[in-house]
Amino acid sequence: MAGGQGGEAGPDGEAADRYLVRSVARAIRLINIVADGPPEGQPLSDLARALGASKSTTLALARTLTSCNLLRDVRPGPRYSLGTALIRLGDIARSQLPLGDICRPVLTDLAQLTKMTSRVAICDEGYPVFIERVDGPGSVRFHTPLGQREVPHASAAGKAMLATMPEQRVREICDQTGLRAKTAHTITDIGSLLANLALVEERGFAVDDEEDAEGILCVGAVFYGHDGSCAGAISITGIKGDLPAWRAHELGRTVRRYADKISELLGGPRHADLAAPAGARA
Repeated sequence: MAGGQGGEAGPDGEAADRYLVRSVARAIRLINIVADGPPEGQPLSDLARALGASKSTTLALARTLTSCNLLRDVRPGPRYSLGTALIRLGDIARSQLPLGDICRPVLTDLAQLTKMTSRVAICDEGYPVFIERVDGPGSVRFHTPLGQREVPHASAAGKAMLATMPEQRVREICDQTGLRAKTAHTITDIGSLLANLALVEERGFAVDDEEDAEGILCVGAVFYGHDGSCAGAISITGIKGDLPAWRAHELGRTVRRYADKISELLGGPRHADLAAPAGARA
């Protein structure tokens, strides 16, 4: 996003910025700040500081959003939390993404088989955005919210998606994220990441070995649309514990098999049927 204001990336990004309404972009940013905050809401002073705006400007934005039920004024305060209108909009957005409905039976079977949480993500300009989740039958639950962008270099689904892209696009995305470390295991060097992506491309699945969160293992694989391009990715997440490397690879082959099932549902090719993944980084 250009200048942190939500402008479109790409060669015509400068032209897109001319049509960007900065007050609207700032209001959307305020909603995201509130969403990332505590459930009991955040005081105006904290919101103004995070937004980089004066209290009066922040208050005007917050009151406008509150009048539309996009934010809620929590008393005593003022403190602001997310409003009820977002529930309705979220339901509508979810219903307009039928991919979740298509994938849900596959995710259910995968979760039952692996006893791990399964998820499906779409690719949003190179970033994985998870739109559906099925919890495994065990007691552990992973409550990462659906619908938010995740950094691709630290996620199994994200790395699986990156492995289908040209190297230049991978570098551009990594420049945007800064390859920041989320744990001591996160890949933060572009050369090491490209080598990892070559391995992902070869075997058809990616592994997040405590790269996004300590103690958590995630395995992901992309699926393809009818045109042979990457249409998204599925992944499974669980506690790593003393899981041996051979078991992680076995899980990878399982996820690859289930990703191929989704490809078939979408009229796309299986991974093994492709001479090289669409948009390969050659």
